Amino acid sequence: MSFQIRLAGPDDWQSIVDFNFRLAVESEGKELNRSDVEPGVKAVLADARKGRYFVAEEKGRLVGQLMHTYEWSDWRNGEIWWLQSVYVVPEFRRQGVFRALFQRLKSEAEADPGVVGLRLYVEENNTRAHDTYRDLGLAPGGYFVMQRMHRRSVEG
Repeated sequence: MSFQIRLAGPDDWQSIVDFNFRLAVESEGKELNRSDVEPGVKAVLADARKGRYFVAEEKGRLVGQLMHTYEWSDWRNGEIWWLQSVYVVPEFRRQGVFRALFQRLKSEAEADPGVVGLRLYVEENNTRAHDTYRDLGLAPGGYFVMQRMHRRSVEG
C-alpha cells in the first residue's frame, strides 16, 4: 500500500468534516451538528495554533486523518500534543494508515524540544483502538476524563 502523509490544507475541509461525522457515529454512536463541525474544522485549517490535521492520501484520495492540539503542562514545562479526530476509511484499515500518521506526528514531536509527550483519549469500549494504541507504545495515563460542556454540539 502506497500512501502519502501530509499536513491538511484548506481544500481538504470537506473530507475532514465527513471523516469526523463517520468517526462520531462509528466510535460513539453520536450524530454531530454540522453547524459546529464545518466551522470548527475550517478554524483549525486556518490557524495552526488551534491544532493541525495530518492526512493520508492514496492516489489523490484522502483515506485517513489525525488531528493534534496543544496543552501546556506547567508540571513538565512543555507542551503535550493531544491526538484527536483519528479516522481511517474502513477499506484502508489494518494497512498501516494510522501507523504512518502516528509516526509522522511522533517524529515531529520528538524533534521539537518543547514537546514533552503525546496523549489521546479513546472511547472506553473501543478495545480494538486500545490495542492499536498500545502496539504503538502508548499506555494508560492514569487519568479519568471528566467534563462539563457549556454548549451541546453532539446528539446522543
